[in-house]
Formats: sequence, structure tokens, C-alpha cells
Amino acid sequence: MGFTLPSVSLLSQSILSGIFVGGLYGLMGLGLSLSWGLLRLINLAHFAFAFLAAYLCLQLTTTMHIDPLLTLLVIAPGFFALGAALHWVMARFKVTPFNSLLLTFGLVGIIEAIIQTIWTADFRKLESHYGEMKFKVGGLFVPVPELITLVLAVGISVAAWALLRYTDLGKAMRAAAEDAPIASAFGVNQQRNALLLAGTCAALASIAGVCLALSFTLAPSQIYAWIGVVFAAVMLGGLARPLGPLIAGTVIGVSEAITMAVTAPSWAPIVSFTLLIVILVLRPGRAA
Repeated sequence: MGFTLPSVSLLSQSILSGIFVGGLYGLMGLGLSLSWGLLRLINLAHFAFAFLAAYLCLQLTTTMHIDPLLTLLVIAPGFFALGAALHWVMARFKVTPFNSLLLTFGLVGIIEAIIQTIWTADFRKLESHYGEMKFKVGGLFVPVPELITLVLAVGISVAAWALLRYTDLGKAMRAAAEDAPIASAFGVNQQRNALLLAGTCAALASIAGVCLALSFTLAPSQIYAWIGVVFAAVMLGGLARPLGPLIAGTVIGVSEAITMAVTAPSWAPIVSFTLLIVILVLRPGRAA
């Protein structure tokens, strides 16, 4: 495999594309980071929720001619309820963090089968007016769907950071994650807060799914392709740190884009998985 030095314009466009993809990595990893860090549950169904939301966005836009972003008015509340219900079940049966990994992995398979049954395993692309919208800044082309994703990722990540840091609800959630018995002794309603957080994480997954539908071709089997790179972003950014997955996702996205520009697209996964392995080896306590 030879290495070719790309032109400045190609390299700049690749870096910009990496930033946009990194925003989606961060947005998709945000709910997983909060669930894992604050609820101590590794919810792999988060990825399946994102893809299910993407297909629902595709369906609503195609059949009812609703603007893709407006579909969030229906999709996000529905996934909030789904996420809260899933957490209630896991809390009711006292599912451990390890068992939550197995349980939600099983849900991924179920949701993938449901998607294949309804929409088949064929590739599908959302056709919307956003798809052709782009503008030029200097010598760089800026696609509007990717820009929307980045703006949403930054806005939601900053809002989540501010909520956890400055509000009573956020402080109560962090306190319960640190020491649940002491938090309960001070009147923190852990069950209510956990349901609220679990629902919010699922709603965040649905927002990431709509952004996914805006920019990418969809296929049910692609669910698993996103798990590794988003896990790397979450581990690199840190658990329960809302800005962490966004920053880490941007680093990974830019690194992948530069790798593809210099070598070949098949080399891109090496970047995220190498970062993940390095983090696990050098800082094993980061996932604790």
C-alpha cells in the first residue's frame, strides 16, 4: 500500500468532513456515555435505537412528506418513553452492568430483525431537500445536512454539560452515581431521575438517528459498524462527560479522514480501534 501526499485543498476538505463525521460520533456517543457513567448500564441498544429512528424518519418523510427535522417532534418523545420503559424493566429485575451488556446486545439483534422485516436489508437513502443543499466557504464545500448534525451535536452536548454541572437535577444525578445510599439519604429520588435520564439517552439516540438518515445510506447490518468507533469516542472522551464524546469523536473523525486521504478508505477503521486499544491498555480505569 503506497502513501500519496494529497493536495492542500483535498486535505482541508477531508479535515472538514472529519469534523462533521466526528460531530455525529459525538452525538451518537453522548447518550451511551451518560447511561454508562451515571446509570452504570452499558446500553448497546442505543445504536439500534439510532438506526430505528433513522428508518422511522425515512418512512415519515417518504410517505407523509414531513420535513426530516420535524419528524423529531414525534420520534424523540416516542424513544424517550421506550428508553424509560427499558430502564424500568432492567431496574425491576436488578440487571447488573455486565448483564445489561448481554441483554441490550440481544435487543440489537431483535431491532435489526424488525428493521429488515419492515424495510428489508436493501440499502436505502433519504431523499430530502437538505440533500442537495451546500454552500462554499473559501475553497471548501459545506454540506447543509452535515452542518445541521454538527450544530445539533455541539448544542446538545453543551446543554447536557451545563445541566449536569449547574442544575440541581444534574447534581443529584451525579451524586447518585457517586454514592447512591448517601444521595438517597439526602432526599434524591433515584428512581425518577434514572427513568428521566434513561429516556433522555434514548431520545438522544433518536436525534442521532435522524442526523444519520440525513447524511448516510442506511442498511440494518450497518448497526454493528458504528459500535466500535462510537465506543472508542466514548472511552476516549470519558464516561458521564457530555463534551468528551464530541471532542473525542472529532479527533477520531479527523484522523480517519486524513488517513483515507493519504492512504485508502479501508485503513480508516485502524484509527478508531487503535485508539480504543491504547486507551484500554494505558488507562484501564477510565471505564470504571
